[in-house]
Amino acid sequence: MQRTTFSDMACSIARTLDVIGEPWSPLILRDVWVGMRRFDEIQGDLGVSRKVLTERLNHLVDEGVLERRPYDNRPRFEYHLTVKGTELVDLLMVMKGWGDRWTAGEAGPPILYRHRACGRIADVDLRCDHCGEPMHAGDVDLLPGPGMAVVADGAGDAAAG
Repeated sequence: MQRTTFSDMACSIARTLDVIGEPWSPLILRDVWVGMRRFDEIQGDLGVSRKVLTERLNHLVDEGVLERRPYDNRPRFEYHLTVKGTELVDLLMVMKGWGDRWTAGEAGPPILYRHRACGRIADVDLRCDHCGEPMHAGDVDLLPGPGMAVVADGAGDAAAG
């Protein structure tokens, strides 16, 4: 089945979904982030078919989110996050916070984050990079950015991205 592409939309959210919007991709990134770097480790953890995992890994490598590194003489590779991939993990950390709040139930969150700088258990918090104040959906106004000119040419939708 061919997947819809969002790469031509003038919306950063849509373009991000074009990279990691398929359901297995964020889970693959999570596994690589926590240290599962080999195909069989990731496949064993997720239970995803080998075909789907191969397709997802190839896509993430093609997008520059993961890089392949050979680990023996056979054509076998480990997968490592690139800088681009590490920044996507920041997005996953925010998603984890939402999941802890709305889906963890009475048992509580399955994973906690200990901040290395202070040693404390902490949650990820969105803050303005200028003033340091909390920044959430109700705290912002949407203004046209320089990439919005693409919409005037009839390419894409930028409702909130």
